[in-house]
This record gives sequence, C-alpha cells and structure tokens, in this order.
Amino acid sequence: MKTEALMRLSGAAITTAALTFLSATVQAAPNAQEARFLATLQKANPGTRFTSVQQSAVPGLYEVWMGPNVAYVSARSPRYFIFGRVMDTVTMTDLTGPKLALAERMRADTEVAAGAQSVAVDRLPIADAIKTVRGTGSRSLYVFSDPACGFCKRLEPELERLQDVTVYTFLVPFQGRALPQAVWCSADRTKAWHDLMLRGDATALGTQADCTTPLDRNLQLARQLRVNGTPTLLYADGLRTDGYVDAQEVERRLATAAGRSGAQASAGTAQVQEKSP
Repeated sequence: MKTEALMRLSGAAITTAALTFLSATVQAAPNAQEARFLATLQKANPGTRFTSVQQSAVPGLYEVWMGPNVAYVSARSPRYFIFGRVMDTVTMTDLTGPKLALAERMRADTEVAAGAQSVAVDRLPIADAIKTVRGTGSRSLYVFSDPACGFCKRLEPELERLQDVTVYTFLVPFQGRALPQAVWCSADRTKAWHDLMLRGDATALGTQADCTTPLDRNLQLARQLRVNGTPTLLYADGLRTDGYVDAQEVERRLATAAGRSGAQASAGTAQVQEKSP
C-alpha cells in the first residue's frame, strides 16, 4: 500500500500549538528508552524536527513523528525511514490511518490560520537564491534547502516534475557550510545544484573556498521567517509547507496561491474603480 509522506511543520507559534496537541493525542511522554532513541535521531538528523517517538505495534520498530509526517524506524538501523501505514492483518485494522487523518485535519486548519502570518514573497532577496526556470516560468516557488538534507534530496525530483514554474532556492547551511559553499561557488550553480541533488554528481561543484556567498544572509532570513528546518517551501500567496511534499501537493498549493493572488488583484481593481470619479 502506497501513501504520501505528509509535511512536517515548523516552530511558528500557530504550528507549535498544533504540534503540541497532536503529540498529546498520539502518545504520552516518552519513556527512557524512547527518549534515548529520540536523542539519537535528532543528533543524526539535525535539520529535522522530531516531535514524538514511541514503540510501534511491530517489535523493533519505532513510530516517529515529524509534525504530521510519520515514519517507522528500526532501532538497529535508524538510518532508514519507512513511510507508510501499519496494518494488523488479523483484525484488518489500519493502525496508522486514524492518526494520519487527525494530522491531515490539523494541517488544513493550520494552513487557514497561517494566512495571518503569510510572508511578503515579493520582498524576498531573490538575488541570493539559485534560480531555476521550467517552461514559461509563470508561477513562482521559493524553497529553503540544504544540500546535506535527505528530505531536500527527496524533494528535488518532485520539483523537476513541475511545469511553468520559476523556483528560487535559498541555500541554508543548517548541516554545515562546505557543501552549500561549493554549490554557490560553482561556475554554473544551477547545474551544480541539480547534478548534486538529482544524481549525486559533485563534479560541477566549485573549488573556490573563499568565494563570496549569501549563506549568512540566508540564515538570517530563515530566522526572520521562522524557517527551522529544510526543506521549507513558500508560495506566491505567502503561505508555506514545511518539509517534504510530493509534486501533486506542490501543484495543488501553487494553484491555490494563484487563485488567491488573482482574487486579491481583482479586489484591488474593484476598489480602485469604486474610488474613481
């Protein structure tokens, strides 16, 4: 059975409240063993915000929550994350489904509430981002990403599937400066980025260790926007998704953003017409 990996949420105030409720619903406080495993995961994945860990119904597997994004992880091999649902074939019960449904409802509620905290994307310093144009490039997407981030590497093939979009990628060195520095200092940073993230090919990376980069400015921008992990995607309406999402979800959000932007433009035109003599 295939399922989509849901987004994990950032530490913004409205989101924090939602995550607190979800965590309380999913489980009680972790026991000592779960707390140790949570610390192990956090150390190995510093760019990911883990919100809860508990032993699953399957011996040896932990149920790991990253906001409303759930994975199953082996205590012996915490390098590998299994995204999906756990089914009890004796009782024919979907053990994960109810929790995912709750997380999805909370995600939708959070999107609505986040409208009051939208980002003015037209003020973003796009000169500090890697620009990728696909098709007409008529739609805009802004991504905070780290080349050392596993979820960012999962996201890039999904972004490749988008049509008629301009993607601005802000490199943030959450997991070290060397790799993002090498990407930015490349002769063709767009090519270097895609070669590295899509194919693991580092041959196009730059070798100028002292080239001037926007990494410090991008870190400051991330703090100002409360971007606490990568990837984080911002849309034309100023709303965001935090964490990995597939191409279908990004397309949905791009369409929603375009609709809202069009409605706002129409409202603005109507107001101007009303004021005209």
